[in-house]
Amino acid sequence: MNKNKELFEDAPVAKAVTVMAVPTIITMLVVVIYNMADTFFIGQTKDAMQVAAVSLATPVFMVFMALGNLFGIGGSSAISRALGEGRLDRARHISSFCCYGSLGLGVAMAALFLVGMSPILNMIGASENTVGYAREYLTYVAFGGPFIMFGTAFGNILRGEGAAKESMIGNMIGTVTNIVLDPVMILLLGWGVAGAAIATVVGNMAACLFYLSYFLRKKSSLSIHPKDFKAGERIATSVLSIGIPASLNNILMSFANIILNNVLASYGDNPVAAMGVAMKANMLVVLLQIGLCTGIQPLIGYNYGSRNIKRLKQIYRFTGMCAIIMGTVLTVFMVVARAGVIRAFIDDAAVIEAGIGMMIALQISGPVIGILFLNINTLQGMGKALPSLVLTICRQGLVFVPMVFLLNALFGLEGVIYAQGVADYMSIVLSTVICFTILHKIEHRKEPEENALSGL
Repeated sequence: MNKNKELFEDAPVAKAVTVMAVPTIITMLVVVIYNMADTFFIGQTKDAMQVAAVSLATPVFMVFMALGNLFGIGGSSAISRALGEGRLDRARHISSFCCYGSLGLGVAMAALFLVGMSPILNMIGASENTVGYAREYLTYVAFGGPFIMFGTAFGNILRGEGAAKESMIGNMIGTVTNIVLDPVMILLLGWGVAGAAIATVVGNMAACLFYLSYFLRKKSSLSIHPKDFKAGERIATSVLSIGIPASLNNILMSFANIILNNVLASYGDNPVAAMGVAMKANMLVVLLQIGLCTGIQPLIGYNYGSRNIKRLKQIYRFTGMCAIIMGTVLTVFMVVARAGVIRAFIDDAAVIEAGIGMMIALQISGPVIGILFLNINTLQGMGKALPSLVLTICRQGLVFVPMVFLLNALFGLEGVIYAQGVADYMSIVLSTVICFTILHKIEHRKEPEENALSGL
């Protein structure tokens, strides 16, 4: 940890943010490519119903990743704060707890999804044209649940001790494996959506093997050994108090997408397919900014734990400036290239026409959406579970869902596609007020609370 300690404490802010954030940005870029690849190769079957089925099933798949983030983001925040306080043994207990917690919950969720497959398919709005494809996709994903959750968790856990490069490598191994297998399984073998799901599971297994080898080669100061497993002494609480809001964000995103797809399905299967393609393309704008802001979370947690509030605020301001520049550049690119991007995914005139308009709607918050992710990750890094939870519920629950129904009632399909942008702007304003208030208080108090469940 010596080199990581120097990075956390003494390196220039620009260098520290670059070293920590660039690997997570690259990881997210690869994730974007992977998500686009799935949809792209499914689109090459020229079957809009398979594209629609994957769009319907993706939010359910994201639940596994969300629960992986419960241990990954929660564990990373707790580990970075423990290291900032000089408590290495506690950091080792936290990482072992996250290891077996993610695997155990992965097995339980896999069983739950397999048993409850029919109600799940009804809930996501699968039609008679898409239900068979969606069932195929989700069945294979369910079997891979433990690998998906462990891989997602430990991609974050490694960053908690400053091993951002190794986290990136593991993610890239999994994603590249998936991308390479996609054309083989979807097109060459003719497995369609089942091939996409199998490729996803195999990719996550490859990432898990890398993370396992990382610990077996003793590259980490953390642990996944059973003897270090401990849930007491506020270890489980410190992980779950941050992990629950973080995972709830992803879960609410999944349920919000399910609600959105159900509303879109009332206009036919083509709008569902079009929104699926538009949202996959929009991931370039959203996930790269998430990568930037997620990357600096360990820096926030470490400096909060070591009570270096001045450096924490410098990191916050510099990252905010980077987020706005990145968001603006990405948004301009997506607006200019919107037609070509949609056509690259699917050759269907009706889907293309609908998708181009949806692309524009999704970009309205692009230049500043990174500020929301920065505020959320700053609060998570400091262990502020309650404010983080409030922001999570607002963006994907209390604001977005009502907007979908309200704008649908007022403007029909045209209104529905702008619901996310409206929810984003309202959440950005709220998150900035909350984050500034907390930063102002801790700067004057300079005494981080021990209780991670503390509110404002």
